[in-house]
Parts: sequence; C-alpha cells; structure tokens
Amino acid sequence: MKSGTRSQTLTAGVIAALAASILAASAPALAEEAPVDPATQQYRPFIHFSPEKNWMNDPNGMVYYKGKYHLFFQHNPFGTTWGNMSWGHATSTDLLQWEEQPLAIPQTVNAEGVAIEDIFSGSIVVDENNSSGFGTAENPPLVAVYTSAYTGAHPTLAGRQAQSLAYSTDEGQTWTKYEGNPVLDRNSANFRDPKVFRYDGPAGSYWVMSTVEATDHKVVLYKSDNLKDWTHLSDFGPANSTAGIWECPDLFPIAVDGNPNNIKWVMVVNLNPGAVAGGSGGQYFVGDFDGTTFTSDTTEPVDSIPDGTTFAGFNDGTYNGWTANNEPGNWKNGPWSDTPAPGALPGQLTVSGYSGAGLINGFNDGDWPVGTIESPTFTVGSRDYINFLVGGGNHPHVPGGQLENTPAPGTLLFNGFEYAQGTLTDQGWFIDGDFEAARNPATAGGEFAIGTGRINTYEAGPNGDNNVGTLTSPEFTIDKSNLSFLIGGGRRTDGTLQAELLIDGQVIETATGQNAGALNWENWDVSAYLGKQATLRIVDNASGGWGHLTFDHVVLGDERAQPRSDETSVNLLVDGEVVRTATGGNSETLDWTKWNVSEFEGREASIKVVDNNRGGWGHILADEFMFSDTPAESRLEDYDWLDWGKDYYAAVSFSNVPDNKRIMLGWMSNWDYANEIPTSTWRSSMALPREVSLTETADGPRLVQKVVDQIDTLREDDAAYTTGPRNITEGTETLPVTGDVVQVDGVFSRGDAETFGLSVLGDGTEATKIGYNTGTNRLFVDRTNSGNEGFHPAFSSIEDAPVPLKDGRVAMRIYVDRASVEVFANDGLTTITDQVFPNAGANQIGLFSSGGTATLESLTVTPLTPAMWHGAVPPKPADKATTAPGKAKLSIDHGQDKGPHDGNYTVNMNLEAGENGTSFTLYENGEQIHTQKLKWATPKPQSAIVDITNRAPGKYVYTGVLTNSKGTTETTKQTVVVQKIKK
Repeated sequence: MKSGTRSQTLTAGVIAALAASILAASAPALAEEAPVDPATQQYRPFIHFSPEKNWMNDPNGMVYYKGKYHLFFQHNPFGTTWGNMSWGHATSTDLLQWEEQPLAIPQTVNAEGVAIEDIFSGSIVVDENNSSGFGTAENPPLVAVYTSAYTGAHPTLAGRQAQSLAYSTDEGQTWTKYEGNPVLDRNSANFRDPKVFRYDGPAGSYWVMSTVEATDHKVVLYKSDNLKDWTHLSDFGPANSTAGIWECPDLFPIAVDGNPNNIKWVMVVNLNPGAVAGGSGGQYFVGDFDGTTFTSDTTEPVDSIPDGTTFAGFNDGTYNGWTANNEPGNWKNGPWSDTPAPGALPGQLTVSGYSGAGLINGFNDGDWPVGTIESPTFTVGSRDYINFLVGGGNHPHVPGGQLENTPAPGTLLFNGFEYAQGTLTDQGWFIDGDFEAARNPATAGGEFAIGTGRINTYEAGPNGDNNVGTLTSPEFTIDKSNLSFLIGGGRRTDGTLQAELLIDGQVIETATGQNAGALNWENWDVSAYLGKQATLRIVDNASGGWGHLTFDHVVLGDERAQPRSDETSVNLLVDGEVVRTATGGNSETLDWTKWNVSEFEGREASIKVVDNNRGGWGHILADEFMFSDTPAESRLEDYDWLDWGKDYYAAVSFSNVPDNKRIMLGWMSNWDYANEIPTSTWRSSMALPREVSLTETADGPRLVQKVVDQIDTLREDDAAYTTGPRNITEGTETLPVTGDVVQVDGVFSRGDAETFGLSVLGDGTEATKIGYNTGTNRLFVDRTNSGNEGFHPAFSSIEDAPVPLKDGRVAMRIYVDRASVEVFANDGLTTITDQVFPNAGANQIGLFSSGGTATLESLTVTPLTPAMWHGAVPPKPADKATTAPGKAKLSIDHGQDKGPHDGNYTVNMNLEAGENGTSFTLYENGEQIHTQKLKWATPKPQSAIVDITNRAPGKYVYTGVLTNSKGTTETTKQTVVVQKIKK
C-alpha cells in the first residue's frame, strides 16, 4: 500500500506529518456528524463491500476460517482520506453480505499519543501446526504478517518499513502484536506488503513470503519454518511494467484448465502508477516456482525503436534547433535548461524508457518552473504517423485554454480585493460565522491569485480548514453578459463550499474549487439578468482537508475568461493551432504514443512541449520523435493485466479457501483521485470477489476471471428483462427496463456499425457507455459523460481493451452497482472495472450505435438483491422441487430448409420426464444468449422455444441449463452448421 502518487518518495516523517494533520482536521468534524443511514447515500454500493464510515484502501489479511471469510483492510478510523493507517475488519459467510467488526490492528502511538508505527498491508495464514507457538495444537492461531511503517517519531526505526506479526486465538476477533517485532528488517524505506503462503513441494515444506522493494521494482521471496525467522530465497524483477512503484504481490499455483498434471504459478504485482489505464493497477506473470525461484514465461523483452525516420532524438548534447523557453529568473534555468537531460535529474526518481543518450526533461528545479520548448517548423510528409516517447505528469492540454493567467477584458469588481486600507466590511461586505473583519481580505494562499488581496476562507478565521461562515458582497448591477473570476481551494458538490451568485435573494449560479491550491478562471453567463442587481456570496460550511475556498479578481465583461491550461503536454501545432496532443501518465517511465497526421500532409507544423504546471507531477518527459508509416504501440499493451479499467488495485487472493479455489479481491479505486471521490461519510469500496483460473490460449496459459458463484443468490430471475435479436440503428435508444443494481448479459453482432453497445446509469442526459469499437477491435467503458466526473481532472476517461470478435460477435457480462461497472468479456480473459458517479436517480438502460447498424443478439437484465445495508438477503421463494431438474434435450428446427441451412432457426428445449426447472438458460458457443422463467408443471413435461435469427455462416454449439431450488442440470448439446445467409 502507499499514500498516493508523487514524483519523489514520501519519507516516513512526511507520512507521519500528513497522518497527524488528517487526524487533527478530520476528527472534530466527524464527531459532530449525525448518524447517516448508508442505504440512503447516493453513491453507496449495495453488492460491494464498503466501510460504514471513514477511509479504506488495500484489502489485507484475507482468509477463510471456520466457515467465515475474513476481510481486513487499510483503514483510517478518524477520517475519510488516507492517514492513521490501521487494519479494519469485516466478516462474511458468502463473500457478499459483510458484517463490519471492531478495529483489528490499530496504528501504534507512544506515551504522548504520537503515531510511531502505521500498519500497512499484509496477509493472514492459519498456522495449523502452531509453528509460531502463538497458540496451541488444539487451538492454532491466525497469524497476521504485515508491514510496520515506522514514522519519524519512532525512537530507533524512523523511516523504515519492515515486516511484523500479530496473532489471534479467538478466530480473528482480537489481535496481539508480537513483542519481537519486526521479524524481517532490511533497513529499507520501501520494503512492504508481505503475502505469505505454505509451500509443500519437492523442495520441502515451509512458509514462503512474497514482499516488494517497491522502488526497485522487485518481488523479494523469503522462507521460514516458524513465521518469525526468515531466510532470503530469491528476487524477481524488474520485469514488464516498471512505470510506477511495485506493491501488493501474490504468488500461487493453478492447474491449467483444471488439469492437475499441468500446474503453473501466477505472480501478481500491483503497481502505481504505470498501469495500462493510467494510475494504479495490477499486472501478472505466469511461470514456475521451484520452492526458491519464480521463473516467468511471460516477461516481455525490452522493445526496440520502431521503424521510421528520427526527427529529433536529443542524443548529441544539444536541442539541435529546438527553442527552449525557460522561466526567467529560475536559478536552475528550469524547466528545460539549455541542453537535453542525460536521464534523471537531481531529486527525481529513476527515469526509464527513453532512447539514446538524452531526452527532454522538465524537472530542472523540480516541478515548480514552467516553460515551453518548440521544434523547428517542418512540412508534414507522406508518412502517416508521428511516433514518440512521452512520460512525466498527467495534465492534459485544455482546448481553448491559455498558458498565461490573463483576465477577460471588462470591469473589475470590488477593486480585485486590492484595498490599500480597510477590510471587506469597510467596503460593504457582510461576514459571519468564524470569519473576522481584520483577516479579510487575505493576503496569502492560492497560487495564481492576482495582486496581494484575495478571499481565502482558510485565512479568514482562526480555525483554518475548520472555519465556517459566509462572506456576502454589496450589490452590483449586471451590465455585461459574462461574470468571470478566479477560484480555487476545496471541492464540494453538496453546497457546503461554493461561490454563489444571488439575484432577488435566489442562488442562480454556483462554483467550487478542485481540491487544489492553484486558482483558475471560471465564468458565469449572466446575459439573462442584464440590468438586475446581484450579490456574490462565499459559503464555507465545510471542514477537514480542503475545507476552504479561495476567490479573486471578479470581472464583468462581454467576453468569457479563458481557463488556464495547467498542462504538461506534447502538442502538434498546424497553422498555430493545437491539432494533436499527448500527456504523461504520472510516471518517470516514457512510453510510445502516436499521432495519425495523414490529413495534414503538405502543411507546415511544429511540435511544442509544454510544462505549465507547478504542482505534483508538474513536469513532462519526451524523446525520439519519428516519422513512420505505422503506429507505435504502447509497451503496456503487451503485458498481462488483471484488469484494464481505472479502478482495480492491490488485488490479492484469499488464503485457506475450500476446494482449493483461488478467489481474489481488489480495491475499487485509483490513487490518481482516490482521496477525492465525491462520497461523504466514507470513501472507497472493494470490487466484487472473483474466482480466477488459468486457461490455455494461443499465447500460453492466461488468467480467466468470473465473479464468485455466490452472486447467483442475489439474482432476481423472476424480474429479469430479455430482448433480442433486434437491430440497433444509428443513434441512442432507451430500453423499457431500469435498474442501478443489476447484472447485464449481452451479445452483439457488429453489422456495419463503427461503435455499438449499451448505456447504464442514465438519466436521459448523461450515462455510462459500455461498447465496442470495430475499427480498433476494442471493448470500452466511457465515463466522460457519466454524471459527476468533474471532481478531479484525471477522472473523466475512456478505458478500453483488445477483445477479438468471435464470429463477428462480442459477448459481455456487466455488474452495475449504483456507482460502478465491472465488465467481463472474452470468456473472462478481459475485464474492465470503473467507478462512476451518476446523477441522482439515474437508472436508465439503453442501446447505441454509430456509423451504421449493429445487431443485439440477446440482452438479459437481471435485478440483484442488495447484499449490504438492507438487512439479510431474503431466501428465494421455494419452488416445489425435491431434486435438481431432470435432463432435458435440445433439438433444432430449421423450418423450410431442405438443403444447406441458413441463419434462421429455433432451438427447442424439451424435458420429457423428471423434476421441472423454474428457469431455462441457453448458451451459444459458451455465451449466454437467453434466459426465461418456466411454468412449474412437475410431473408433466416442460418445453421452451428460442428463436435464432441472422446467424452468419459458421458453426454454432448450443447448450442449456435448467435450474430450480435444488440445483442445476445441463441439457444435451446441439450443433448447427450455417452454410448460407438468409435471403
């Protein structure tokens, strides 16, 4: 686990200070809050685990013991942002209905109450033979192996991370820290996240611990007989993605396709940043473990430079005609200096992925300086692509934005708060609450304020972020069509922290900050209120971190203010306009990107690298600009990922699961924005638990994932909606079914459409789109218009993954839970997990197609009973079954076909004798295409007919399942060979 994303490693002292500040800021606010029913909270998930209150991140110590699944997790008991790291605890008998338990392993404090040890991530094992001596033979202990992150206040181990033990002899309810901690100390500041398992194999029988040296990109393996004394075995890595620090490893064996004679080992490595979707995520390797060393079969070789002509490589010690505009007066001539960087610069983590002896590196003097560096002008030639390497900060170019901080022309109101003498109250403002006249206007806080005076509610009273109150301006006349201003500070979407425009006492416009110190321009269109009297009101009823607002330079004018583009970007300019742009991934590892420039052939262009950001990751890296006939592919595409979405991190597996099942659980968030998701009394949830297995593919064994079978107990099949086959014509369509906690099973054929799919959590204006792009052969989740996506600049995004069509079709299973989507496709080989924050009440489901017509082969939407916050899941109504259903037969009716079969026919299910089923599900080539409720008729026969239409020539294998309360029974199998197209 880690605290977040920075361009330098956080020291333990900094972490301790951060934790202390969070504790101080958050505890009083939480103490004043009235209890809230989680079931009433807008974004609260109902089938995913989330803590009742406060912060959660990595899953820890997951173990099955005596009929219960135990989930421990990184937890801040005192606030809703990262800090005060301790282990929370929850238990479940079915992995879906969780009961939160008391705090398990708390942060350690000294006699003065100062934190000296944070409890970082780790694992729990059942010490069945009492090898540790913490229990007895009759009552073996549960042993937690976790990372002690010693703060700067620790008397002897300040700044170190080492592995420690705690044990429980009462089934995980109470825990005792081992007095001999730490048990494994490498004198390292980044040695963490132990995952322990019992190895029994040719090399012997002993405990194995996998940990990481996070910044070295290494998994470090140790062995022990007693969990206390550890011997080094081997190291694995660096390998594949090293674009961020490595965290939360796991190592386990799986039989490929269930064959006990073909066992492979899977090494999981989570990393942040550097994941395929940006920010944090998890990669995995498949290989062998001999009890000492893990050997990967899936490590990709370091790539070579793609074919093409190099335009700029920066390898001769000069910029070779590029014009560097460094910030005047910067003592290190930053951000670019006068020559390319040879690699990493002072204070910077290791820079990798560049080519040759030099690169553009905007880290001269750290993240602070701003500037541009631009290439000579060139003519775009006949080669279609410009390929190049890019890294550094993820701050995209803002279309229509400015690099300066110039106000819109117009009338400056309130003198820009530049009052030579006097206070706001002397100028006619009314202030109340904690705000004091002598402190307003403020003269500190907020980068990019203009002049010395501004409103800053942190400085406006004695309590910093915990100040509450309002500041209300005197009246002014609206005589221009736009009101623009600079605003910064905290972001709240519940009305507790915002600037307001009032007319006739009514609030007509609002704006809030972006959880950032820098102010930026906002604009209100006030043309409808010309001639009206208005007032401005600054409202601060927020407390805790970012519980303040900064506000400055109000202008009434005819033009809109241009927002400042705080970009770290590489831009292609044609005729002075930005026509292509790229940014980094908050990583010091450069990766390939490409621009298709064929439409600009023959035109004059230049490349401008821009660093206009002073905050975290406020620098950009670029190298090896090339003209090429083919696009360069991201290195990340070649690696194996647990998930291709933004929100699946720190995923590790449960220990001691019955039947040797391998069940994994991940944290459903991303460090890019985790501290700022727009929830209230709690922050973060876990993804759905997934059973993983290995299957043989053309590339070798790869992981297959599915949600655990227990999810079926939540299915409300009687209320399921089914439609298809049917065409999806160009445009969007709302279906006659709604739901925000549902399972969606869909099969689509591409037709001649460019993109197609479905939308969920819609309200007629915004929705989350899940679809397929036929031009790129990629499945995608689009959350750019999903509701509340503006709370952080990194959130609005489209995640996609390569998924080949099968017979021109794609099948997907989607779990929707109020504020998230989890998509499973490609027979479980590919998943995309994303949080979304839809508008209140958004529950519409629809279809879309663009560039042509696609076919919806089948769609089933099944409501899911809430497993959390609604009491126990009621048992499903009992049918009259005494045994599982009998075995039904499938048959095919080809209608009038006398010769070769066309693509229109029916699949018939007939149960001649035996116990009836309550539902029938049909699968085509392994994909669910139909489900329906059946009328109970035991002892009479049962039947069902499913129409199949418009199948292309090819082979189709049909299987079915009958289900009742006593179990499921597969039908016989039928194969259809379509030889001609229906005319």
